[in-house]
Amino acid sequence: MSGSERDKMAAGEWYSCLDDELDALRLTAREAVHQHNTMPPGERGNMAPALRALFGAVGDDVVIEAPFHCSYGINTSLGARVYLNAGCTILDSGRVTIGERTMLGPNVQIYCAEHHKDAVLRSQGLEVARPVVIGSHVWIGGGAIILGGVSIGDGAIVGAGSVVTKDVPPGATVVGNPARPLRRQTI
Repeated sequence: MSGSERDKMAAGEWYSCLDDELDALRLTAREAVHQHNTMPPGERGNMAPALRALFGAVGDDVVIEAPFHCSYGINTSLGARVYLNAGCTILDSGRVTIGERTMLGPNVQIYCAEHHKDAVLRSQGLEVARPVVIGSHVWIGGGAIILGGVSIGDGAIVGAGSVVTKDVPPGATVVGNPARPLRRQTI
């Protein structure tokens, strides 16, 4: 491993999150998120300018309800007409891509960081960032948790409260903890 902790994070290598450069990036994100979350609803429009500028990419007509939280923002890309309901959290140490016309229900959480399993290394801030890819026209129910390293295919549905630990194929519906494909009943 070589380079800065930010370089290691971007490369998917083990890095320490206890780093001045990463602290500064998280502070910038917190300030942009605060601006967005405290704007009067009538003035918020689609999102606060600082939050829009923070993201890696933002399509047209994206709506993010308040409150919202993200770790860095710079690692998140949102397609056109993405909708994030109130309380969504994106811990984007890894790349997070959300395709067009995808809807996230209230309190959906996306976690890219995987902390080290060794307690001493974990206490030193050692973690690895895993990407999350969510396709287009996906519906993620309220309170669902999406773990790092997961891809959710186009047109998939994730049931409310589900914990997604594995890839979801296009068009599939998954529910539960851990999320599993919903079996269709025949009459």
